[in-house]
Amino acid sequence: MEEFKRRVLNGCREVMGMEARFTEIDSLFGDADHGLTMSKIAGAITGALQGYTGSVKGMLEAMADAVGELNGGSAVPLWNSWFSGMADAAMDADSINCEGLKKIFAAGLEEFEFMSGASVGDKTIMDALAPATEAMAQAGTEEELFTLAAEAAARGAENTKGFTAKFGRAKSYGEKTLGTEDAGALSMAAFFKGMAG
Repeated sequence: MEEFKRRVLNGCREVMGMEARFTEIDSLFGDADHGLTMSKIAGAITGALQGYTGSVKGMLEAMADAVGELNGGSAVPLWNSWFSGMADAAMDADSINCEGLKKIFAAGLEEFEFMSGASVGDKTIMDALAPATEAMAQAGTEEELFTLAAEAAARGAENTKGFTAKFGRAKSYGEKTLGTEDAGALSMAAFFKGMAG
């Protein structure tokens, strides 16, 4: 549990360090609030995990609860659903292995898909989250799992430059959104990058 917690906290630091970049991208076609929202989410997770010593399931529940209490952009309920899905699939134990990680991230993706209604190619968070989760299936170790996920998430975020937005305010801009990364996909990729570190 401590190693997983360390990775999550690294992910939060990576996200908070890119707040200005997320805001810059979101200001082009969105509400210009994604950077602040993601910093709030990362900060809430960090606060919930400071000094936490319980089970993996309890850790994920604490993360979901902390995010769920926030007011903010559309990312809040989506990230809350992701962590809630993972928590539902986690065992009430103080450690988790590679296969267990695959299981909880798969469950988190399923819950996220249900909440968002988005698919890969829609220029959303899903463009980073889905390929990252799918890449985990090829891993044989925890280290490899997070490395593969981070690489896939980064590619997914980069791929959003070639998509037109199909959700949110950006949807109304149509083909003008081509050539720009999706801020949500980029923030998810940043989180996975931190977890791989």
